[in-house]
Amino acid sequence: MDARFWRNAAAKAGAASPLSDLPGLSPARQQRRQLRFPRSCRLVRRKDFEAVYRSGKRRSGPQLVVFCRRNGLAQSRFGTSVRRQLGTAVERNRIRRRVREIVRLHRREIAAGWDIVIQPRRTAARAQFACLEKELVGHLRAMAGSPS
Repeated sequence: MDARFWRNAAAKAGAASPLSDLPGLSPARQQRRQLRFPRSCRLVRRKDFEAVYRSGKRRSGPQLVVFCRRNGLAQSRFGTSVRRQLGTAVERNRIRRRVREIVRLHRREIAAGWDIVIQPRRTAARAQFACLEKELVGHLRAMAGSPS
């Protein structure tokens, strides 16, 4: 049977077995699984965002403003807040996708136990991905106290 069947069966049954235990799962797919950005790593509730704004540290740069607050959990959670003033829905969603991809790729490098909210500025829409990545990772490492 192929891995897709086992993955679907495990999801439906609520089984907690990791995908790496499944037969026929290639190392590349195992690595991609480790780079996922699950819901447990995201800030989704308004009250969580407001708590970070109210009592968190703030750090800003030319393309991003980052708010950071301890959460007391075993992992860090990330949220993105893109204002309507940054452009149309298409432009805002593009910014959101770029920021989410950076966080997805680098979230394991950030210290655990933080709630982090990222607010892009207007310049983030036109910035190169590498510049945006460098700035965001620098802010996250500096704020969350992880080694550079």
